[in-house]
Amino acid sequence: MTLPNLIKTPSLLQKLQWITDPVGYMEKAAQQYPDIFTGRIVGFGDTVVFAIHPQAIQEILTNDRKKFVATGEANRIVAPLLGEASLFFKEGIPHKQKRQLVMPAFHGERMRAYGEQICNLSTKVFSQLLVNQHFLARNFTQEITLQVILQVVLGLNEGEKFQELKYLLPELLDLTRSPITSSLFFFSFLQKDLGAWSPWGKFLRDRQQVDKLLYAEIAERRQQLNPERADILSMLVLAQDDTGQSMTDKELRDQLMTLMLAGYETTASAIAWGLYWIHQKPLVREKLLQELDTLGDSPDPMSIYRLPYLTAVCNETLRIHPVVMFSFPRVVQEPIELLGHPLEPGTVTLPSIYLTHQREDLYPKAQEFQPERFLERQFSPYEFLPFGAGVRRCIGEALAVFQMKLVLATVLSNYQLALVDGQRERPQRKGFTLAPSCGVKMVMTGHRVCQESLTKITAISVS
Repeated sequence: MTLPNLIKTPSLLQKLQWITDPVGYMEKAAQQYPDIFTGRIVGFGDTVVFAIHPQAIQEILTNDRKKFVATGEANRIVAPLLGEASLFFKEGIPHKQKRQLVMPAFHGERMRAYGEQICNLSTKVFSQLLVNQHFLARNFTQEITLQVILQVVLGLNEGEKFQELKYLLPELLDLTRSPITSSLFFFSFLQKDLGAWSPWGKFLRDRQQVDKLLYAEIAERRQQLNPERADILSMLVLAQDDTGQSMTDKELRDQLMTLMLAGYETTASAIAWGLYWIHQKPLVREKLLQELDTLGDSPDPMSIYRLPYLTAVCNETLRIHPVVMFSFPRVVQEPIELLGHPLEPGTVTLPSIYLTHQREDLYPKAQEFQPERFLERQFSPYEFLPFGAGVRRCIGEALAVFQMKLVLATVLSNYQLALVDGQRERPQRKGFTLAPSCGVKMVMTGHRVCQESLTKITAISVS
């Protein structure tokens, strides 16, 4: 079988580079083959065709479930984390049915209910900072997204379960934080329980403790059904499919794990990247503050969400540093051509989010942070796809973007921050995502008062 633009580097070296430095691996390959290439990596079988040109991505995504299929098997590496009943592993009709059960949690009035919680949590976490105190922005954004997950997804605000999960969820993900330890997920033969002190042994024990707490909460929620509760777990317990069937405890546990683990690290990194670029570009920060100040002291979360320049800043952040490197892999179902290259059934294709977002023909000066590009033109779902696309588009996209906007707006409106040094942050693999390599080192230089309020205070004092 002839594969398009096969990378000539020895297979083992490609695999090692993919694990330790996926950005370097992709950028080097794209310099040689900017539209499509074939790599030998781990995680999706052995051989994968990377699609970078929007035309190729459109061909793949508009033929979802026909010429291309997103099989659950392609994501098998995350099964130990998410569980076999996760949406990640469902296919066809079962995937569509389960997705329809979960989707209402991320729309309409439920999103409004989450808004105040997100703003309050952002203020609560950042209020711990002292003036001139140095901190890592990603640590603080992780704290916010973790508490949002516990409150919004699980409906926990305090108590023993809240404290235990607040400790255990980061511990569970600790195995994915470095390229070396995350290799345990890529190579199944390394998944050996050698006791509580071994990496995989610790992971299994942490997972067992998290499961115990989740199943206890599910049982409690089933006993105390309350349609008035706004959290996602309560909604899922009550949800029924077209046949009147509710989710089993196992299905609930696996969907909760999917929502929690997919929304924790990813959203935290996206917000940290936003803080980095906003403070790296003084003019962007100034323009954003002017827009935020038009809303006054206590803006409605939905008014914040609709701000055009804030939206452009968030889009450009997700463009220049997408947290997820690629869309859900698709497997070829029948002989086809992609950009003139024949592909046989069984070929795995990977729409590359990262490389598509770096294309100079789409985004001139792609390495520069320019929010205005999102005010000047509309990009198609095949040109800008930070949450993937097609039938496998990230189900938590609405909550992630909502949270990103509200946290950035709350922090910028209330605190004066600065980057500690001029060092350029680089994207680095953190498990299955890309995060700022140094965590974004910042300092809180003071508190801030909205300019509109300052004008009112000045006018009162003068009169």
